[in-house]
Amino acid sequence: MPVEIRTLRYFLAVAREENMTRAAEKLHVTQPTLSKTMKALEEELGKKLFTRHSFSIALTEEGVLLRDRAEDLISMADKIEKEFRSLDDITGGELYFGLAESFQIRYLARELRELKEQYPGLHYHITSGDTEQVTEKLDRGLLDFAVVCDAPNVKKYDYLTFPEGDIWGLILPVHAPLAEKDCIRVEDLAGLPLFTSSQGWEGDIREWAGARFGELHLEGSFRLAYNASMFVREGLGYMLSFRNLVDVSPDSGLAFRPLSPKLETKLYLIWNRFQTFTPIAERFLEQVKNSFHGDRNNE
Repeated sequence: MPVEIRTLRYFLAVAREENMTRAAEKLHVTQPTLSKTMKALEEELGKKLFTRHSFSIALTEEGVLLRDRAEDLISMADKIEKEFRSLDDITGGELYFGLAESFQIRYLARELRELKEQYPGLHYHITSGDTEQVTEKLDRGLLDFAVVCDAPNVKKYDYLTFPEGDIWGLILPVHAPLAEKDCIRVEDLAGLPLFTSSQGWEGDIREWAGARFGELHLEGSFRLAYNASMFVREGLGYMLSFRNLVDVSPDSGLAFRPLSPKLETKLYLIWNRFQTFTPIAERFLEQVKNSFHGDRNNE
């Protein structure tokens, strides 16, 4: 017999609270009812999901696996429910995005602002991550759109290219000797402790450095540029990143110097090729298509 969505919601509450009594209070059910439901779930799955202690509950390995799967299923169930509620809502609806970190996200924000002016009932949900993270959610149907820095797999996705790309450069302390240069070449970076994303390191930076890539040293990898910039401030290394992702104003103590030869990364809005959109998603996509094409024509 399939596990009910309500049972999974109960399970996630217990997993979060690590206490049956507190979880029951959050769910507005009695503690005996919740305990009975969890015991029935373990019997149905044939696996022990919890290790029970005197005043707390911990997940077993099987419990951790169910928690991860249940979170996805609950998110999907909530998304489906909201989509169907919005089918007759001519004032708005729900949109779900997974976004790479980029200054060009401003184009997406502009489109959402304009769309919300037309449809005040619009609600949008944003998660951030690298290409692997956001495409995984897109493939599972948890997102309507994703913004990625890698060229899309055209067998799986349709896409639009953002009007502008991102320029790579080095974030460094303003008083570092390299800050005196107008641009940074690969030989300038040889042997220095460098920070960047794993995706950027193995993709754009490897291609840019070419035969000299082996001379570069990745000190640490970061998915969030702001966090990496804190390490640069402390003098732990230098950060390879897109322009405009961190504060390099005169008072920041940091500077940005572009790479030479110029390294630019395109940004893509992608969606599943065979995806069925809600009305608000269709309106958003049509608006973005018209806007992005117009922006390119005006360059």
